[in-house]
Amino acid sequence: MTQYLEFEKPLAEIEGKAEELRALARQNEDMDVSDEAAALDGKAAALLQDLYKNLTPWRKCQVARHPERPHCIDYIDALFTEYTPLAGDRNFADDHAVMGGLARFNDRPVVVLGHEKGNDTKSRIARNFGMARPEGYRKAIRLMDIADRFGLPLITLVDTPGAYPGKGAEERGQSEAIARSTEKCLQIGVPIASVIIGEGGSGGAVAFATANRVAMLEHSVYSVISPEGCASILWKDSEKMREAAEALRLTAQDLKQLGVIDRIIPEALGGAHRFAAETMTSVCKTIAAMLDDMSQMDAHALIADRRKKFMNLGQTGLAA
Repeated sequence: MTQYLEFEKPLAEIEGKAEELRALARQNEDMDVSDEAAALDGKAAALLQDLYKNLTPWRKCQVARHPERPHCIDYIDALFTEYTPLAGDRNFADDHAVMGGLARFNDRPVVVLGHEKGNDTKSRIARNFGMARPEGYRKAIRLMDIADRFGLPLITLVDTPGAYPGKGAEERGQSEAIARSTEKCLQIGVPIASVIIGEGGSGGAVAFATANRVAMLEHSVYSVISPEGCASILWKDSEKMREAAEALRLTAQDLKQLGVIDRIIPEALGGAHRFAAETMTSVCKTIAAMLDDMSQMDAHALIADRRKKFMNLGQTGLAA
């Protein structure tokens, strides 16, 4: 059953009426509702196009958080073969909010790493809603070291509201673990291609997205803080999240203009949650293109390219 976002409620009513008509027709073989249902389908298609024609930043946040949007595990299942997961940080525990391991991408050996939110209540709790603890970032560092040691490209899939801010996480060195993961991204001499597939929240996302090439899905978001958190700090009112989303410039289109990301991956009309297979195909092509961009670069060139990219971000922002 399709889950509708708040701004999609008018669409839900139209599509619901069309489905009710078809349900009645299935119960009564003499009833012909094809014309009425087709008219409602046409109306729904036009409304869908109108809704997604010019999404506001806040609506993009809602789309990026859609529970049916493909998650890291879906991309790994669809785009990678011979996936062998690696678990644990060899120090404290295995963080299920972070998944990764050895795999093949287009028959090329790689290391893949990403945040996993879960797709139902049980798995979301187990995955901590994609919010990694320090052991998750230390697991990521392990995987980055393996990629560097064996000369394997690193592909990261970012989808997190941010790193987990709980007391235990802070006691185990959350900030240090995020910083070490970001530092490791800057140190390894292999290509790093990152795709923000949903939410890219704060340092928890940067720790995976400090890459040579960064792409975002069209309706994903990437920001230093959530709109609700920003509104709570600036205006002491989390209900001003719409204004905060505008001010944060968190959309793929804004970030491409600022030079924070390199590519925008188009989503089919209605978002990735409606057309998962098409979205994954587009992501696959983009990752392949980003890896091809770096195919002639040696380790020193890759490290220099990555450092230059992030050292120039402030200048790019000022120029914009």
